[in-house]
Formats: sequence, C-alpha cells, structure tokens
Amino acid sequence: MESAVRARRRLTGALRRAGALSDPAWIDAFRQVPRHAFVPRFFVTEGREWVAVDRYDPGWLRAVYSDRVLVTQLDEDPGAWQAARRSGPMAGVPTCSSSMPSIMAIMLEELLVSSGNRVLEVGTGTGYNAALLTHRLGSAQVSTVDVDGELVRLARDRLASCGYRPRCEIRDGAQGFPEQGPYDRVVCTCSVSTIPQAWLDQTKPGGLVVTTLNRPIGAGLVRITVAEDGTGCGQVLARDGRFMPLRAHRLTEPGWLLRKVQPNGDAPRTTPLSVRATLNPSSRFEFFAGLALPEVSPALYPAFPDATFLVHADGSWARHFTTNGRYLVTQGGPRRLWDLLEYAYADWQELGEPSRDRFGVTITPERQELWLDDPASKHVWPL
Repeated sequence: MESAVRARRRLTGALRRAGALSDPAWIDAFRQVPRHAFVPRFFVTEGREWVAVDRYDPGWLRAVYSDRVLVTQLDEDPGAWQAARRSGPMAGVPTCSSSMPSIMAIMLEELLVSSGNRVLEVGTGTGYNAALLTHRLGSAQVSTVDVDGELVRLARDRLASCGYRPRCEIRDGAQGFPEQGPYDRVVCTCSVSTIPQAWLDQTKPGGLVVTTLNRPIGAGLVRITVAEDGTGCGQVLARDGRFMPLRAHRLTEPGWLLRKVQPNGDAPRTTPLSVRATLNPSSRFEFFAGLALPEVSPALYPAFPDATFLVHADGSWARHFTTNGRYLVTQGGPRRLWDLLEYAYADWQELGEPSRDRFGVTITPERQELWLDDPASKHVWPL
C-alpha cells in the first residue's frame, strides 16, 4: 500500500506539472504537511446522495492525496457523517470541505507572502490550509477564524497534533480578527459577494487581500492592494479559484429559483452560443457573461434532464438544449435571459474578447465595482 509520504510527493508533483505550484517554499509545504491528518473522514457522491468514507476504507489515502475537493460536512450538521455511516447514503448540502489542492496552491502562491508576514485566514474549515500557511510562516504569524465552533475545535486539535499552533478562534469571518492585526495578508478560503470593509481595515497599507468572488456565473480569484486610506484596488487573476461561500454570503439555491419556472415559454429557436462557452470556467466569455447576468444561476431541472436552465429570482428563465447538433433555447418570465446573453456576447466581441485578467476591482466605503482595463474605464459593473 502507498505510504502517506509517497502520496504527498505524488500529489505535489502533479500540482507542479499542472502549473498550480512553482514557489519552492510552497512546494516544500505541500510535500511536508499531512493532508490526511485533517480529513480522516469525508463524503463522496453516489448519485444524488452522499456516502460517508472513513480512513479504514479502501482507497481512502489515495482519495485524500488526489486533486479533488473532499466534503466534510453537510447542512452544518456535525452529526451528519455518523448518521450516513450508520444508516447509509444521505442527501444534504455541503457546508464544509477540504478544497482541491490545486486551487489551494494557486491561492497561496497568489498571496505573495514573505517570511515575517502576518496572515489572517478567514475560513478555517478542516485546518489543512492553515497548516500549509503555518509551515511556511510559523505559528506566531498565522491566525485563522471560522464561525463554526465545532470546526475550529477539530482544526485546532488536528493542527496541534501535527506540531502547528496558529491562533484559531471562533469568529464571524466577515468581521476579521482585529485582536491579532494589523496583517500583511488576508486570505479568505470561502467566497464573498462583496469585500468586507473589516478586512481592508485590518490590513496594513500596501498589504494584500486575496479571496474569491461568490457569483453564480463568472466567479473568480481577486487580489486587492490596500491603500493608506483603507480603500482597495486590485485585479481579477488569470489563475482561477472557487470556494464555498462565506455563510453570510450564500446565494439563493437554484432549486428554489426553479420553482418559479413555467417551462411553457417561447417556442424553441436556434442560438449560436453553447452552454460550455457560457458557463464553463475555462471559457474566456464566462466572466463577462456573469457581469451581464448578475444573480442569474445555472440549474438542472429534473423534468428536462438533457437541458441546462438559467434562472433568476424575478421568474425569468432560459432553457438550453441540443437537438441534431443544433443549440436550441426557449425562454420565459419577465426577461429573456438568453437574448441578454447573446447581446452580451456581441459586446464582449466588440471589446476584443477580454479574458478575466483584464478586469479589476475597486473597493471604497461608498462603492464596490468591477472595471475593464483601468479603474477610470467607462466599462464598470457593480460588484
């Protein structure tokens, strides 16, 4: 059976080949920090349900050291794993996970830390990311907070068992952790719809805030530099990363929005746009699509298993499907969402088909907005 040491080396090598890791200090951290200590149990999907996996199960170690997200909590219920282990697969919504190592590696490298930096991590989760930070910077330089007291307790114990002792506290992450500030870096391992002002207030001028945007379409990793006056300006990064939302920033579940769908709208018509070009994170258009359709979510409708829906809380919807190699769409509700998407695609082409890294973000107490190419651009969207 493969040893944990060999498994870590295998994973680290895969992350380097994929371009997620290049900094020698982070390469060393991924080689040394035992992910398996932080995910002794987790869930895997089986159809639409979740199966509880334990460290004694076949394939556990290989799963731990694969580049995959490992769901560790459902429905904010610390007893869900035991219930699934006892009674079998169960339904539920993931509320904590150990993120894909490739995304963690990208985010840590984009944090641009130096020895001596003080870092606040928002979203302790399993504690694995805090362990990587602590290995790189030392226990005295790292603080980590999470709103879930049970997660903090488990993470603190697991960190200590590995010899890491960062400051671990129960806090609302949106409020930061001023007692240990100011920080050189703030990193949030969950996504946010807007950037909490507390993070900028607790970051030294010239320091960085790195987080991901919580947007149903066109999310992404952003790095913001904090100015002397507490405002921030930064970039959407070319390397993408996506996380579960901060609990206070959760969006309406698409399943609830689908209840407003009346799928007897317009007659089907052809469209030049595919779902992949619109919704796949690897598509250059996806980020711009999210700007054009804020608060519109992709969803699957059980009555139409071969279609993808776009839905909005106002009852607008679009259904995209393929027949005989042609892309077709039907729409309904107060707005024609796919028409808006096609107009946005034409605008995007006229602007030179900008990729996500041509967009930036400005944060002030009065406004938070995204812009194209320059903060003074005429192409601006509210965050």
